[in-house]
Amino acid sequence: MTQIAEPETARTAASSETVHHWIGGRRVAGTSGRRGSVFDPATGALAREVDFASVAEVDAAVAAAKAAFPAWRATSLSKRTEIMFRIRNLVEAHRRELAALLTSEHGKVPSDALGEIARGIENLEFATGIPSLMKGGFSEQVSTGVDVYQIRQPLGVAAGITPFNFPAMVPMWMFANAIACSNTFVLKPSEKDPSASLYLAELLKEAGVPEGVFNVINGDKVAVDRILEHPDIAAVSFVGSTPIARYIYETGTRHGKRVQALGGAKNHMIVLPDADVDMAADAAVSAGYGSSGERCMAIATVVAVGTAADPLVDAIAARLPKIKVGPGSDPASEMGPLVTRQHRDKVASYLDSAATQGATVVADGRAHPLYRQSEGFFLGTSLIDHVTPAMDCYRDEIFGPVLTVTRVGTYEEALQPVNDNPYGNGTAIFTRDGGAARQYQFDVNVGMVGINVPVPVPVAFYSFGGWKASLFGDLHMYGPEGIQFYTRAKIVTARWPDPGTSKVDLGFPRTR
Repeated sequence: MTQIAEPETARTAASSETVHHWIGGRRVAGTSGRRGSVFDPATGALAREVDFASVAEVDAAVAAAKAAFPAWRATSLSKRTEIMFRIRNLVEAHRRELAALLTSEHGKVPSDALGEIARGIENLEFATGIPSLMKGGFSEQVSTGVDVYQIRQPLGVAAGITPFNFPAMVPMWMFANAIACSNTFVLKPSEKDPSASLYLAELLKEAGVPEGVFNVINGDKVAVDRILEHPDIAAVSFVGSTPIARYIYETGTRHGKRVQALGGAKNHMIVLPDADVDMAADAAVSAGYGSSGERCMAIATVVAVGTAADPLVDAIAARLPKIKVGPGSDPASEMGPLVTRQHRDKVASYLDSAATQGATVVADGRAHPLYRQSEGFFLGTSLIDHVTPAMDCYRDEIFGPVLTVTRVGTYEEALQPVNDNPYGNGTAIFTRDGGAARQYQFDVNVGMVGINVPVPVPVAFYSFGGWKASLFGDLHMYGPEGIQFYTRAKIVTARWPDPGTSKVDLGFPRTR
């Protein structure tokens, strides 16, 4: 039988040696006997362990969510709105403590961690508008004495499976709308950096979220598969790599669930000859190396058109030695380590394959002292020029601080690889020509487009999602489409006739 531990305060969320689950409003120690390791990426040291859930423990979390759903669904809009405001305010008040968890387990520097939390808070703020967002429609007198109206109602128990690179923001993308729409929620965070989810659970409880409305299950494929198969889970949201996104979508939908699964990316930034070179170089460096390149919206490939190529590559290369790489505990650090040693080594391997396949390695991140002299998972900034679509460093999603440059002669040659690429998450164009920019937004087969904006992540009152192999499902995440995803429409046709006016009529109902 699952043992339930006494709840801890949010301020001790990362202090215990083992990260437990959160079920029914309190921490629950794992009973499966399986655990994973959580490392400090800056030192390589084991920071803590995390419980891996069994099928029975996932079932317990879903049972708690299912039991909480009737009362939460019956909670008034005004009460739910009040709670969402409290959640928003508590996350804002404790953003630095939450950011410290991100730095300690993911490795991102504090400024990047705080930026992630700020974007998550935007989604909490959007969800506070739930009374307006849940409005239906009404048509009077569609037939004599008949009115028709639409209402939006929750699905029941929803689940989120979130990635290691945004352990605070992506859960807020999901649970904010889900619980605001009066669903209950089961979160399965990445096992690489799970503490932020437990911290958020504490804050939600403090805000007044009832027991069982929000639950956290830690684990691996055992937990994921049970979520995808569980008959009481109505919807699943996922962010991660494309192969796993495809698996999540196919498995979840096969079990009758509504699924949105966001996959990988290979984001291109086209730079036309008329672009401001310094502005484009600043943007490429910021978008390519921020968060050590571990962003699905990172610029991976710069497509330099015509005469833009040489000055742009020179300008990017000149900026790289100035980037301060170091642990997040150092206030001067601008870029931290990668999340694990295995991932760091895989990213570094693309520098060898690029050179072998004919590209030019302009800057090799392995030359940075921390790569060889530290036990942390560091890799310096790397730049590869003369890359072609046939090379591994172009085809694969590297997901690290490696920026590649492809050279083409014309706008049409720049557009083709973007549209031919299997991913369609984000893209950008840098130019002073408004006509060219407008033509690009018309032509490009990508879901999110930036014009002189390198990371075009939409604000919370739009929705986030790519095209092609970057999204499996019909609806994008958060914003208006998030409300659609976590609710379903019910259409009511009503008539209030005067007594004695009804009669038998076997004909097809008409609206006249």
